[in-house]
Amino acid sequence: MTTSQDWTFSSATGGMRYVREWPNPKAAWIALLCHGYGEHLGRYQHVAEALQGAGAAIFGPDHEGHGQSAGEKGLIADFEAVIADLHGVALRAAEKHPRLPVVLVGHSMGGMIAARYAQHYGRELSALVLSGPMFGARPGLEALLGMDPIPEIPLDPGALSRDPAVGAAYAADPLVWHGGFKRKMLQAMTAAMDAIQAGPTLGDLPTLWIHGEADPLVPLAATRPMMTHLRGARFREKIYPGAKHEVFNEINRDEVIGDVIAFIRESLMK
Repeated sequence: MTTSQDWTFSSATGGMRYVREWPNPKAAWIALLCHGYGEHLGRYQHVAEALQGAGAAIFGPDHEGHGQSAGEKGLIADFEAVIADLHGVALRAAEKHPRLPVVLVGHSMGGMIAARYAQHYGRELSALVLSGPMFGARPGLEALLGMDPIPEIPLDPGALSRDPAVGAAYAADPLVWHGGFKRKMLQAMTAAMDAIQAGPTLGDLPTLWIHGEADPLVPLAATRPMMTHLRGARFREKIYPGAKHEVFNEINRDEVIGDVIAFIRESLMK
């Protein structure tokens, strides 16, 4: 197991941000990892190890209010600030590894963040991977916003993977937010989706969209309209039959991670 080297920085919006770095002295490219709602980057150890084995140095923050970063737990009030934090990590990674290509990999809420990041900083990226980006969850988020009070409905661990061990580990993880959605968080999520919908396509940025066909949290059909809006000239998708929300933790995780690495290698060769 590769041990991460962790460090912190002060966010421009206030508060400490916790960053995991998986070093690679022989790195040929940089991978930025962007985690989803309620979780933290420590759940991506196996993904980081695979990317490291494929030649990457890996970096990623725990977002505001998540994992070991500061902030009210389970709350992000402004996703533009989160994108600024992520860009700060990218700049730090580039200082450590000058002139290396950068690939951004985002899952779920992290896929939404990654898409908006690419609208801002796509010219600094060589490839983008969006895993189950949370656009398809919007109807559910809007339904919750219409309730007063918002019911305390935590995320169902059984919706993550067909592997029961994944849900059990998630439920037992003290760094995961196990409470319900907060109104300000829901408002910030829908505002971020509005900004993405009003923003540009991904243009010539090589982009891979991966999604579980049976994802109960971010339904595939509801996600597709935003992906149609975003898709640029170098876009491809891979839908995994029977898979739930966390394709990186599914029973075919090796296939999924292998597909991502193959896409990145192909993109970096062009």
